[in-house]
Amino acid sequence: MSWRAEADEIRRRRELARACGGEASVARQHAAGKLTVRERIDKLLDAGSFQEVGQLAGRAVYAEGRLAGFEPAPYVMGLGRISDRPVAVGGEDYTIRAGTGFGSDRRKGGQGGFVEDLAFHYRIPLVNLIDGTGGTVNTVKRKGYSVTPGYGQDGFERSASLMGMVPVVSAVMGTVAGGPAGRAMLAHWTVMVRDSSQIFAAGPPVVERAFGVKLHKNDLGGAKIAADTAGTIDNVAPDEETCLAQIRRFLSYMPQNAWELPPVLMSGDPVDRCEDALVDIVPRSERQAYNMKKLVGMVVDRGSEFEIQPGFGRAVITMLARMNGKVVGVVANNPMFGGIVDVKAARKQTHFIDLCDAFNIPLIFFVDVPGLLIGVESESEAIMRFGIQQRYVLAQATVPIYTVLVRKCFGVAGGSVIDRSGLNFKIAWPSASWGSLPIEGGVKAAYRADIQGAADPAAREAEIEAELRALSSPFRTAEAFAVEDLIDPRETRPYLCQFIDAAQGRLRTTLGPKLRAGVRP
Repeated sequence: MSWRAEADEIRRRRELARACGGEASVARQHAAGKLTVRERIDKLLDAGSFQEVGQLAGRAVYAEGRLAGFEPAPYVMGLGRISDRPVAVGGEDYTIRAGTGFGSDRRKGGQGGFVEDLAFHYRIPLVNLIDGTGGTVNTVKRKGYSVTPGYGQDGFERSASLMGMVPVVSAVMGTVAGGPAGRAMLAHWTVMVRDSSQIFAAGPPVVERAFGVKLHKNDLGGAKIAADTAGTIDNVAPDEETCLAQIRRFLSYMPQNAWELPPVLMSGDPVDRCEDALVDIVPRSERQAYNMKKLVGMVVDRGSEFEIQPGFGRAVITMLARMNGKVVGVVANNPMFGGIVDVKAARKQTHFIDLCDAFNIPLIFFVDVPGLLIGVESESEAIMRFGIQQRYVLAQATVPIYTVLVRKCFGVAGGSVIDRSGLNFKIAWPSASWGSLPIEGGVKAAYRADIQGAADPAAREAEIEAELRALSSPFRTAEAFAVEDLIDPRETRPYLCQFIDAAQGRLRTTLGPKLRAGVRP
């Protein structure tokens, strides 16, 4: 007695599943400049590593006891490897009914389901390749009654629990609204494809019905809005292949879960490399900008920078990088955009600090911040609330934190880049200055009566500024050990590398999910 016939039937059904929605639907997907979900998974994972789960799930039609037709479930998922490390991966098959669910009691993924459970129980990263439209109004016709939002056994609960355990990536690969858009937000890092991806709470037809305004989907939720303006999405790729490559790159900095350290990847870049250009990069004029990205690139391992949210909150740079092979998170003020912390920059820093602390990544601050953005518009956007949120999450962080005072460090924003709840370790460059307020602006307020009562107010103001500037010399602060060290800028890399190497043992003692008490301000 043999089971060859049944084995042949399994093989036949797998072939039907691999055909996605059929030749015509696949052709339309390609014509739109998009890969199928199976092609995406193949390009994302190590070659030959994908073990699909639930390939035979779908809607079957039988005639006289034999299979007469088969529509695969519009979700493909399973277990694979990226750089030889296991990951759970899944995504909607848009070629089958636009990636909507197929009504099974047990979901494969997309909104909870097996793929999230796999990441949760095996404690491995999860990659969501999101290209589905979510729920539709015809659900009420199919069921015969209306259901409350989030009905069924799989809601956002598992997605929320994963956020404290394993790295979660959401790639928006098409037009995404409603539930799938919400699912995309439950991730540590998000990416979309310019022009062919959009994300919104509701699409243009719903907006037109509500407000009478016709919008193109890119104008409502394309990269310019979602990434650059709102910061809903972190990074943008020019095409799908670059998007998938970025996912692999991001995960290369992440541990498998919160109980592990990030992988060490030695580049051969000498620890004792001292770039001579660092001593000249900061202009003597405080009003003159310089290239902070270039500065950071001369300190971290060569070519190791991976910027997060490059188009949003541009007064601050956030990036993952490596120092002597160890992963670090870099937060650097960007003088080319003023360096001043507005609401967007504060939100960006807060999220990035949370990300690094969750996955045991030390933080380095390269500081050139004149303060929080002031004015009616900034106050209307709640700059104090968001500015203090960033300080709050820094106070709760458990990873080692290093502060490099490059130039300005003033006010509330300046106090929000210093590890007051930890080692409080600060090194300064000779170009640095700090205080409650910059001398130029603070003298007018603190010495108003003295200046106004002088025979020559302008001369008296300049005299006071010169006196305070001499007292504010970083050498005087270093003499008082009020800053831990004043260094030649060229020494920054070897100095930091030694401390980051020494901190690895401490990091291993604080592994695991970071449980937070209290309420964010």
